Amino acid sequence: MLKRMNHPAWFILPYWILFSLFIIIPVLIAMGLSFTYFNSIQAPRYIGVTNYIELITMDNIFMQNVLPNTVKFALIVGPIGYLLSFLLAWMLAQIPQKPRTVLAIILYSPSLTMGVAMASMWRIIFSGDANGYLNSWLLNWGVILEPIQFLQSPQYLMNIMIIVSLWSSMGVGFLAMLAGVLNIDQTLYEAAYIDGIKNRTQEIFYITIPQMRPQMLFGAVMAVVGTFQAGGIGVALSGSNPTPQYAGQLIVNHIEDFGFIRYAMGYASAISVVLLALVYMLSKVTQKILGERD
Repeated sequence: MLKRMNHPAWFILPYWILFSLFIIIPVLIAMGLSFTYFNSIQAPRYIGVTNYIELITMDNIFMQNVLPNTVKFALIVGPIGYLLSFLLAWMLAQIPQKPRTVLAIILYSPSLTMGVAMASMWRIIFSGDANGYLNSWLLNWGVILEPIQFLQSPQYLMNIMIIVSLWSSMGVGFLAMLAGVLNIDQTLYEAAYIDGIKNRTQEIFYITIPQMRPQMLFGAVMAVVGTFQAGGIGVALSGSNPTPQYAGQLIVNHIEDFGFIRYAMGYASAISVVLLALVYMLSKVTQKILGERD
């Protein structure tokens, strides 16, 4: 009996129990509820694919606002944030350890205090009255004659969301890339220069990126997941859900709107399954591009 208990499978059993309890089972429940009408009070009633049909053919807000907003947000914040993470990680790796540690903490900290930062800083900067920093500067410089409602204007809200998201995009993917750059064998660079590499650009493309492919893949997957699960940004900035004229409405906001405001849990589950499918497909594409090639 003791010999059987020493099998390596027992060591990963706690992980699989927790993973199943908090990931697999909730996902399966959401998939099941997506085929039902469920208002959180009465028992779920099976309605087939009606929720998906309504989502695609009847939910104009989703097709005309939410989905385009989410795709635009993800295509801008994801790649730019990913590129910034790599560039900043590479630049930090070129300086001594003590200043590198301080700067890494400074860059990483916004991803930890996102809600506090938006409440205490970004809403003050983009406040719609004359006391807002941006409005105050523009008024003093004579650029505008009256304050602009930045956070309530569909014209500006999405752009502000992108700025705030990029500011806080140096998360665990950034730390993984920094660790990857620092762990590259320095003798590879010396050998590369002997073989004919002439500058830092060639060094990055021929040595740095190939040697940190696992960290690059991890950072890319985290960027995909992070941009598609972002939802609190527009709500926190504008102070309302839905956001003004749905200008900052993302898929996560749409799920919260139907699930926790309208209590249409079955319909919200269908939206969450669509979101899961989008994240899964983009993660697979990312792995195809950055994964190891045998």
